[in-house]
Amino acid sequence: MRWWLVVASLWLLVALTIPDAEARNRPRNQNGEILRGRRRRKDGQGFGRARAGRTRPLKIRLVPGPSIPVVPVEGNALLLQPYKNIQEQHATYNVIPVPNDPSDVVTPLTQEEIQKILWREAEQHREEEERVKKKEEARRKRRKQRKEQEEKQRKIAEEMRKQEEEALRLQEEKELEEWSRQVDEEQKRRQEEEEDRRQKEEAEREARERERKLEEERKKQEEMLREELLDLVEKEKERHEEENERREEENERHEEEIERREEENERREEEIERREEENERREEENERHEEENERREEENERREEEKEEQEEEVWLRGDVFQMLPKEPEEPEEPDLLPAPIPRPPVATEEEQVETEEMEEGEDREIIAVNRGGLPPGCDISDVTATCENAKLTHFPPLAIPELKSLSLEGNSISSIPADAFNGIPNLEWINLKKNKLTSAGIDAKAFKGLKKLTRLYLDGNLLDVVPSDLPPTLQELKINENRLRGIDENSFQDLSSLVILELEGNLLSEGNVDPLAFAPLIQLSYLRLGRNHFRTVPQGLPKSLLELYLENNLIEEISETVFNQTSNLNIVSLRHNKLEETRIAPLAWINHRNLESIDLSYNKLYMVPSYLPRSLVHLVLLGNNIERIPGYVFAHMQPGLEYLYLSYNKLDGEGTEPESFFGAYHSLVELCLDHNQLVVVPSGINEMTNLHFLRLDNNMIRSIPDEAICDPNHSGDSTLVAVRLENNYIDPQKISPMAFSCVRSASSVVLKPQKTK
Repeated sequence: MRWWLVVASLWLLVALTIPDAEARNRPRNQNGEILRGRRRRKDGQGFGRARAGRTRPLKIRLVPGPSIPVVPVEGNALLLQPYKNIQEQHATYNVIPVPNDPSDVVTPLTQEEIQKILWREAEQHREEEERVKKKEEARRKRRKQRKEQEEKQRKIAEEMRKQEEEALRLQEEKELEEWSRQVDEEQKRRQEEEEDRRQKEEAEREARERERKLEEERKKQEEMLREELLDLVEKEKERHEEENERREEENERHEEEIERREEENERREEEIERREEENERREEENERHEEENERREEENERREEEKEEQEEEVWLRGDVFQMLPKEPEEPEEPDLLPAPIPRPPVATEEEQVETEEMEEGEDREIIAVNRGGLPPGCDISDVTATCENAKLTHFPPLAIPELKSLSLEGNSISSIPADAFNGIPNLEWINLKKNKLTSAGIDAKAFKGLKKLTRLYLDGNLLDVVPSDLPPTLQELKINENRLRGIDENSFQDLSSLVILELEGNLLSEGNVDPLAFAPLIQLSYLRLGRNHFRTVPQGLPKSLLELYLENNLIEEISETVFNQTSNLNIVSLRHNKLEETRIAPLAWINHRNLESIDLSYNKLYMVPSYLPRSLVHLVLLGNNIERIPGYVFAHMQPGLEYLYLSYNKLDGEGTEPESFFGAYHSLVELCLDHNQLVVVPSGINEMTNLHFLRLDNNMIRSIPDEAICDPNHSGDSTLVAVRLENNYIDPQKISPMAFSCVRSASSVVLKPQKTK
């Protein structure tokens, strides 16, 4: 507080001293008074006013004058202390206001006015100090708040940074797990593709081998027939020559006797005539035999052609079912066992270590193979042991813990003891096909210790029930060609991982299969029950089922509820049964959204069934008695039927209508109508905009109009790849070039050979 009082005192001293010095230099009048200008206006109080009417602050100065006592005001003694000092030092000066305009007359201020001015200034200084203090406190408070805010923001930022780092770490861990999962899936997919490719190659190789054997057999049969025919002709010629020689001898003898027996000439002549007639009859009979042999040879050739024609797979690009001949044939199972590496015979000891030494200079490498009690006639390669057709009568006592695959196919094993797999607990695949296993001979705990078993093949044995206590890890089970007489509720207990189940060629029927038998199979996708005695589709099929095969049974009807639970079903094969179109319930499968392929070949159908699934893509109806394709039978299908096979039926000129293919005009890709009784090309084929393959061979068609197959008004790109019309009554010379204008290649139209009238 004192420093500003000192400053105020100094300022007051200067303000009073400078005007006094200036006053000395100003001009005075005759009376000694200082001349003042009168330019400034005065108000009634004598104070100067601004031009706008606002009071200007007065300037004061000290002038010599009498000493005026100053009475200090109570409470303001401190504020008057500078004035007291000034009064003591300049007792001869008076305080007068200094006007802004020198010409104005200024009246000196009284002591009270000076005191009020000083108080006012002191009050202003105090207010200024309090304002400054408040500003400083507000500034400190704002600084403190700002620091607190910054600290809070720093903590929030630190927390957010930690959260972001944690989220980034979790994201990296998740991405690493996803990448690992994708890598595992890719490896698994590649392994599956490699396995599928190997299986396909093996199947193709076996198919080529079968074709080669069939071709060789056909050639052998032709050669045998040719040799038999030549032998027959040669024998017939020899017999004719012998007969002619005998007749010549008889004629000579008769001529010699003519002279001696003239009376018998007429009789002899009659006898000769009769014999000549007999010879002619025999010659005619020989000619008839030759014609019969030629006819048989032609019949054999025709049968061979039909057999080859039935076996060929041409044109059936989209058929998901195997196009078998009319007589059912058992499909061969592909051998999934890896081919063993052949090795030389080994000694008969139960456990033997075979060493192979490879010497290069001084280095020597020894490779040891643990045979673990493998009997003679068996081979082992890596983790696979093969004992096929080794004439085994008992299960071999093996002790090879690392073994994963074991094949004992084609032996005479009749039993499996409880400890059979103790030495090979890591087996994943067991092949026991074509043995003499019985249900009584398999111990209840035989398979219980195999914790990794996924595939078990028991085809071609003597089992009458499904083996009990099978491992829960099992994914594929085959018991085809056995004597199974029933399946109870607990037959597949704990087999929740089973995906493929095959029970073909047994004695199963709807009477001995419990409706709850398939309930534990929650992952079953593939089920084969062909060559049994079912009269209806089995009840209680798993919800997870994708493919169902019931070929070669006695099925006569399909009820409304049999497929209610199998909403995921994709393929159904019912070929070689006794189905009629009237015995298929309207609501049996029409509302199925995933059922794409149905095979109803070789049943008792007289027309294409109605109420087929809306999602149907493949429909196979070969070998029925179908005489008619009703109108709009395919109209409800979405997105539409693509593959329709109606070969070997009884369709004639009145069997199709203009609306028969309605709903399939834009979706049908393959259409097979061969081996029927069609006399004209069915109407509507020229409207099929997506058709690729068309078969009309072996019918009774006599002409091909220009618009029968190709639409002359269609301007888009053609999709028709090939057409077969052989074995009809068509004269190729009378066909217009425009009849096949929509076929991509003229060489893809097969017209020869044709039947004769």
